[in-house]
Amino acid sequence: MADNLSIFITGGAGYLGSILVPSLIQDGYKVTVLDNFLFEQNSLSHICANPNFDIVCGDARDEALVANHVRDADIVIPLAALVGAPLCDKDPIGATTLNRDAVEMLVGNLTPDQKIIMPITNSGYGIGETDKYCTEKTPLNPITLYARTKVEAEGFVLAHKNGISLRLATVFGMAPRMRVDLLVNDFVYRAVKDRAVVLFESHFKRNYIHVRDVTRAFRHAISNFSIMKGEAYNVGLSDANISKWELCEKIQFHLPNFVFMEAPIGEDPDKRDYIVSNEKLEATGFKPVHSLDDGIVELIKGYKMIRNDIYGNF
Repeated sequence: MADNLSIFITGGAGYLGSILVPSLIQDGYKVTVLDNFLFEQNSLSHICANPNFDIVCGDARDEALVANHVRDADIVIPLAALVGAPLCDKDPIGATTLNRDAVEMLVGNLTPDQKIIMPITNSGYGIGETDKYCTEKTPLNPITLYARTKVEAEGFVLAHKNGISLRLATVFGMAPRMRVDLLVNDFVYRAVKDRAVVLFESHFKRNYIHVRDVTRAFRHAISNFSIMKGEAYNVGLSDANISKWELCEKIQFHLPNFVFMEAPIGEDPDKRDYIVSNEKLEATGFKPVHSLDDGIVELIKGYKMIRNDIYGNF
């Protein structure tokens, strides 16, 4: 039963964790979150009254601290990371030590029967072949420091034998600890606030997934751990392998005054361009329930409340 199991989550006060942790608490798990609150967020304040929730303020690279708390966990979810290529390029030492080395250390402190479920990024596929879907068997070709560190961390998790890797598509949607710098979130913000965006290499494609469906994927992995363990799974919307131009067209449907155009010169520093198959995870019974259009409508409402100068990994 869930109420007999404990979960230890590093970085649990971040964008993913701010949705995941309350959901796991509601499911009856005992959840301990380790976070350094780098962005001064209070995204979990609404569950502090719950006796099944505990918080530890600290660094996921502190082995003594991690070892002390991980030993009592049935399930471990490492979310702590410097997320996104710009942030990792700004602090490459931090990216390497947190995204990769801390995961290696964490796995090294697990017993064989402890379970670990880790999100990485499907940006590890890098630049795909035209009209050819990336599956979990496609060779990984990370082209940024962020993607490389996450791919290497996945190797540690899967070597544990009692681990699952969730290769997340580009995440979108509102969350208590918001990220405005993610592509869908960013473009909708620009559409709401500026009513315009200039695109570089607008034909580049990628896949997308709602932040709440990411939580559902974690819960699905926990519930189906015995049949999923030892494997990596793409997590995305199978009907949302679309280009940046097509994304803007979707946004324009909801915001008709939104204008977008291709830049006559310049290029996108983010060279990711691929389409992804999510059939492997879907074959285990998982289906996303939040569409890209649902997320756009949600974000339009959310941006009536916030400004992006305090939300994002910059």
